[in-house]
Amino acid sequence: MSENNDTYFVGIRFRGSDKSYYFSTTFNDLKINDLVMVETVSGLEMGTVCTTPVSTANYHSELALKPILRKPTQADLDDYNFAIAQSKKALLIVQKEAKKLDLPMDFLDAVYNLEGTYVTITYTSPEKRVDFRELLRKIAPLLKARVELRQIASRDKAKMIGGLGICGLPLCCSTFLNQFEGISIAKAKNQMLTLNIPKLSGPCGKLICCLAFEDEVYTEAKKEFPRLGSVVHLEEGDYTVDSMNIISRNVRLANSDRSDFKTVSLEDYRAMVNGTYKPKIEVIKAQEYSLPDFHIAPAESFERDEKENNTARRDNRNERSNNSNGNRRDGHKNGSNDRHDSRENRRNDRNDRNDRRNNGGNNQNRNQGKQPNGNSSQNRQGGQSNQRQGNGGHHHNHGHNRPNNLNRGNGGNKPADGGNK
Repeated sequence: MSENNDTYFVGIRFRGSDKSYYFSTTFNDLKINDLVMVETVSGLEMGTVCTTPVSTANYHSELALKPILRKPTQADLDDYNFAIAQSKKALLIVQKEAKKLDLPMDFLDAVYNLEGTYVTITYTSPEKRVDFRELLRKIAPLLKARVELRQIASRDKAKMIGGLGICGLPLCCSTFLNQFEGISIAKAKNQMLTLNIPKLSGPCGKLICCLAFEDEVYTEAKKEFPRLGSVVHLEEGDYTVDSMNIISRNVRLANSDRSDFKTVSLEDYRAMVNGTYKPKIEVIKAQEYSLPDFHIAPAESFERDEKENNTARRDNRNERSNNSNGNRRDGHKNGSNDRHDSRENRRNDRNDRNDRRNNGGNNQNRNQGKQPNGNSSQNRQGGQSNQRQGNGGHHHNHGHNRPNNLNRGNGGNKPADGGNK
């Protein structure tokens, strides 16, 4: 820290509380989230700087400023961590004793000072006042410190715990709100919201704080709009102001029996009141919302074209099927003719071979007929001898004689080379 003769004040926030307290200092180099040691009514405590130093010339409160003592030492940090551990044990003890006494108390946090002589316990309760005197008598000797039980409201509980609002963002009270304003249902009526209490309530069960953010804006904007129920004279008859939309700056009019409604802008309404309103040419909705002409054929032509295409495709399939069947029939017929021709050719070849064989046998027989007579007589004798042997002759044939009718085709006799002589 750098010290000078000027004095400043900074905001200090303590553990277990979101409220800031101002202390004076002569050091101008303090930064947000710096730890400092200060003296409070509870004793020596460690706090966190939550604002930048500001000159005391800008301090306008009547409360006296207490000074910041120093930055924490290592011993102070050890005492601080020990106090946090003791606070967790104290919270468990208090919850156990309150449950024994059946007290409607919901304990949130317990905070020891650095000296360990003072402990502050915060709680919430559905009852405005809780008689906890018996509880104090039981927990004081167990905690061995002076005990303070502090009841907080549901909004303070939400600020301590935190959470998400209906907008999806962190709660305003746990982020930037330092104090709570009174929120009444009149603010919701002023903003013309539907009076649905569950939807207008936050996690704390109270009306959401953001109802106060835009209340003044709606109050100023509504000065330009007519009062509900104001009458305006039109050609169709008398109309009254039924409702209005501040954001879109529109006014809705209704006739006497509420069978017809008109939504006009705020400028058109003023012209109606002044008698200078000129009705706009009404555009037929069919023309107003019609698409540009992209030269798209109507659906009937699409259906007709589709039917024609289907018919053409069906005819093409039938034609291809007929051609395929005709080709198969022709192929079968051609194949049958080819097989028949093949059989005829084989039969003719076989007949030709037989004819050549027969012609060869006849030529041989003619050649044998031209041989000398001796050979012929020998053949005749051999044939007679073979006939005698076949009729039961007693002498054996050792294979020297062979049949002469080898050529069955013409019945000719071939000369036997080894015949009997």
